[in-house]
Amino acid sequence: MSAKLVIGDFGKSSWSFRAWLVLVSAGVPFQPLQIRLEQPDTRQRILAHAPSGKVPALLVDDLVINDSLAICEYIAETCPQAHLWPADARLRAKARAASAEMHSGFSHLRTQMSFGLNTGDRVDELQTQTREEIQRVFAIWSDLLAASGSHSFLCGSFGIVDAMFVPVVFRFRRYGIEVPGHLQSYINNVLAYPAVQKWLELAAERT
Repeated sequence: MSAKLVIGDFGKSSWSFRAWLVLVSAGVPFQPLQIRLEQPDTRQRILAHAPSGKVPALLVDDLVINDSLAICEYIAETCPQAHLWPADARLRAKARAASAEMHSGFSHLRTQMSFGLNTGDRVDELQTQTREEIQRVFAIWSDLLAASGSHSFLCGSFGIVDAMFVPVVFRFRRYGIEVPGHLQSYINNVLAYPAVQKWLELAAERT
């Protein structure tokens, strides 16, 4: 596979982060094409690669896949040896549902707790809906860990469902959100994951 991944800023583009993690975790060789966001020519530069005008976009020969979850599914199909979804059908269904919920929901959490790699920020007062969405994230993580019996990532080895929630881990870290004790080891595993550490290194190099 000869692939290019169009991404945004390491410290701003949570969706680029998700797709990048999946490609790296699957061992897919690819060339990253970074386009700075919030610049006068940002949209024009993205449109040169992706008709959606958004990042990320995966370019494979003449194929353009311009949605994070679609990119993840494509990599899961073309790289089955990476085991990006659980082998068990019931657990796989739960992981897919959680990924889809993250992909389309949590609008209050996203709005009030913007993505960033830094720490030490605070929100004066979390909205009720934001608090509810935070608790929903905790419930999803708890449910998947219980269903899988995993002590590392949500369904065993690092997979798509983890990649979908990694930016949420950084939102919680950035704003000092207290995480239930039984989920702290999951947070630690995500932060220590080599691909996540590599993203942080690249972010530090390009700021």
